[in-house]
Amino acid sequence: EFQACCPFHDEKTPSFTVSPQKQFYHCFGCGAHGSAIGFLMNFEGLEFVDAVEELARHAGLQVPREASSRPRPSESLYDVLDKAARFYQQQLKPSEEAIAYLKQRGLSGEIAREFGIGYAPQGWDSLLKKLGGDEKQLAHLRAAGLLSQGKSGEYDRFRHRIMFPIHDRRGRVIAFGGRALTDDGPKYLNSPETELFHKGRELYGLYLARRGSARLDRVLVVEGYMDVVALAQHGLRNAVATLGTATTGDQAELLFRTADEVVFCFDGDRAGRKAAWRALENTLPRLREGRQARFLFLPEGEDPDSLVREAGAEAFNALLTEARPLSDFFFDHFTAEVDMSSMDGRATFVERVRPALETIPPGVFRDMMFS
Repeated sequence: EFQACCPFHDEKTPSFTVSPQKQFYHCFGCGAHGSAIGFLMNFEGLEFVDAVEELARHAGLQVPREASSRPRPSESLYDVLDKAARFYQQQLKPSEEAIAYLKQRGLSGEIAREFGIGYAPQGWDSLLKKLGGDEKQLAHLRAAGLLSQGKSGEYDRFRHRIMFPIHDRRGRVIAFGGRALTDDGPKYLNSPETELFHKGRELYGLYLARRGSARLDRVLVVEGYMDVVALAQHGLRNAVATLGTATTGDQAELLFRTADEVVFCFDGDRAGRKAAWRALENTLPRLREGRQARFLFLPEGEDPDSLVREAGAEAFNALLTEARPLSDFFFDHFTAEVDMSSMDGRATFVERVRPALETIPPGVFRDMMFS
């Protein structure tokens, strides 16, 4: 048998045991227990099928499938996305404009390499020429969402943009986000939905955040790629970003698998508060025992990127301690709409909050919210 310090809680004396003969692990400190598959699901945050496939890959085995089972994405799709990511990274250094932009945003070469940041050249077919050698490769580029169709034919979807690769929970590139270097076109452009990429199920930066520690004390949810990278540049490596969409239920569950405390960080304007409320609605049904969510609204005109560069990591961490508990944000949202000094107003308040409270799982938190 093997012993080590438990990866699921902090300890100085090893209490984590792995038994090859019995085929399980057990921690006598925190009670974590399970098989190799369960370990990968808990430690790496993988789904069951992904955990099985990852173990099979390490063992050099092919996972058998029933004829009726849904086919898994082709490895060729992962391969073409990986090649595209490396192409964009190779194009970064020769581009003085792209390098100047990253330096102006305060990013170092080291952090750019860690996040795999690259550059999509201005040309209409730079990637197409590099990777679209035959019809099979062209099909992979289309399936990966790397091409667009115009009147004159196909062309690169991403052009003249800073490129942010998006990884799945196993660290594979599944999509890209591109930040425009000019005002021509949308400021940010994401990959379309593909066989590999469903934006409502993924979080930018999650793989890198968990690479240092499988279980984080706290995870910070921000709105943009640059926010995540800038915070990491200043030593705050627990930030992730939604991908141009409101926080979904799948993302909320993924966040709580990563940390027991989730802090949503949004702009304090109307749009930011609307996004925060959507996050709250999708978080409530996942607030089981031990989980908590808080909300931080930034001063007008500030975002995590600008704030951490101007004030530093210590000041930003101090702001996080002032984040409002979900319960405060929840009840303030409803009390602002009714007259709580009258019986009719209080009755209206109860009528409005009850449907949302009914979505909270049974437990102490639900009981306290109702009381």
